[in-house]
Parts: sequence; C-alpha cells; structure tokens
Amino acid sequence: MSKTIFIATRGSALALAQANMILAQCRAAFPDESFDLKVIKTTGDKLQTASLSSAELPKGLFTKEIEEALLQNEADLAVHSLKDLPTELPRGLKLGAVTRRADVRDVLVYRDLESMVNATDSTKPVLQTKRGYRPKLTIKALPHGATVATSSTRRAAQALEQRPDLNIVPIRGNVGTRLKKIAEQPELDATILAAAGLERLGFRITSSGQLQGEGIPDGLGATALSISEMLPCVGQAAIGIEIRENDPRLETICAKLNHSETLACVTAERAFLSAMGGGCHLAVAAYAQLAGTELTMSGVSFLDSKPRRGEAKATADSAEKLGAQLAASLKS
Repeated sequence: MSKTIFIATRGSALALAQANMILAQCRAAFPDESFDLKVIKTTGDKLQTASLSSAELPKGLFTKEIEEALLQNEADLAVHSLKDLPTELPRGLKLGAVTRRADVRDVLVYRDLESMVNATDSTKPVLQTKRGYRPKLTIKALPHGATVATSSTRRAAQALEQRPDLNIVPIRGNVGTRLKKIAEQPELDATILAAAGLERLGFRITSSGQLQGEGIPDGLGATALSISEMLPCVGQAAIGIEIRENDPRLETICAKLNHSETLACVTAERAFLSAMGGGCHLAVAAYAQLAGTELTMSGVSFLDSKPRRGEAKATADSAEKLGAQLAASLKS
C-alpha cells in the first residue's frame, strides 16, 4: 500500500464534519489508497477574543498553519470552507478542487418569540425567550433596536442597510457556541449563520420555523434569508481542497473530487474578491450562477460611503475576467 495521504483540517465541529465528508469521498473513489485526517490548530482558532472584522488581523487567519503543513509535506490535502481561503495562495500551493456547492443562503437565528417588550434595564426592545412556535422573523421584522451578533462585515453591512436601527455586535466561537450565546444571553437577540454549515452539522429548520439538531439549545427560531436579502460571501457553501503544485498523485485525487460547475462560479467570485482587495473579511459580497455555458454574477460593495451594486455576464471559460470586470465596475 502507498504512503498514507493526510487530509489537514481545523478541529472545530464544522471543519471536522467537512473533512470527514472529503475523507469518505476519497476512500470511496480510491479504495487502494490509505487516507487519514490531521487536525491542525490555526491562528484564528487561538485568537478567540479578536474581532474578525479588524483590519489589523493577518490574511489566512484560518489557513496559515495548515498551508505550512502542506508545504512541509506533513499533510497532503487541506480541506477549507472556501470562503475562508485567501485569494492569493502561498507559492507552491494551489486550489486543487472545489466540491459541489450546498445551500448558499444565510440564516437568521433568534430566540423563539412569545412577545416583544421593553427590557426593564434598557430603552431598547429585546426578544423574550419562551418556548413554542411564533411567526418567522426576517431582518426587516426584528424589533426596533434589536441586537444582532455577527463578526462578518458583509452580513453587518447588509443588515444595517435594511435596518439602520439595529445594534450590531461581534461574536466569536464555533457554531454551537454561538447558538448557546443567543439562547442564553438576553442582551443578544439574533445572529446570522451560513445555511450550509448548519446543514453539515446535522441541524435543520422545521416547517414551524424552529432550529433543531443534537446539542441545539431549546427555544431557537430560524429563517433562511433569500439571496436578495443577504448576498452571500465569496465561495460560501463550497469546500475547497488545497494541494501542493506539481504533484500528480494529488491532482488525480482532486480530479475525482472536483465539481466543475461550482469551480467556474467560485473562480469568478474569487477573482472579484481579489480585485476588490483580497481580504476574506471585506464588506463585499458576490454570487455567480451557471446556466448552460453562461455565468451570471451579482456583487455588492460597502467599501465606499454608500453601497454599490452590479451584475455581469460572461461565458464560463471567462470566469476570472468576469469577476475582475464586475469589481472594476463597482470601484469606478
């Protein structure tokens, strides 16, 4: 048997769920090869109190140590949430494959509502925690002055555009930790999470609008936000596989893992992000869709004093050019 191929991943529940998905696909496609996981702690995992929206944070916050393991031959494949993978990769590494995209939408998660009343120690309305189903909330339906916890500048900017009265505060921790904070901390009313991440963790939104799954606190409601309400992050809902360049064995594996339609879409999106400045935490969003051979991409930038939106189309083989052109139109 050949040397074991190590799949590098972060150690969060979501990262491990994604890595195990790739591990299963690798073992099914290459039964004669040996695969195993290697868990690596990144700088982002260590900086639990730092704001992810800070411009002073380095690029590759959740990828640097994993990429070092690839370059030092301590790991062979790296599994990333593609939205966390910088557009500029270290010399010697490349994006080898992109998996089929899952649900690209964001989800508003909030405490189930019995009533909306003024807090006794505050002038702003808060959401009271009680069990049972109430009407589903959207961003526009949140009570005046509600506190939404998110460390995403993209989500914060789009939420404030719809509701300038909202109070946006940072939040850190894995998905489970964030859900626990919303359920237990009365000063927090809601948060916004990726639908794909919730699904990969085995969580679901019931027909009555409740968020359910193993370990989820009682009394949380959830609403999937439409693309028009919340344009997704570049690469959202796709898993990226990073490998060393010029390694035929790894390229053969990636050829089996890759979903070409998703790759075309995220190539355009990543080119857009690169042209906008390249940071994973910029207040920009873009989403490309493929119909036949035509790519259509929508984008928004909150980097100036007012939001700038645009849409562009091109053939799939011009994905990078499409992203760069859309970025140029928003910057002009």
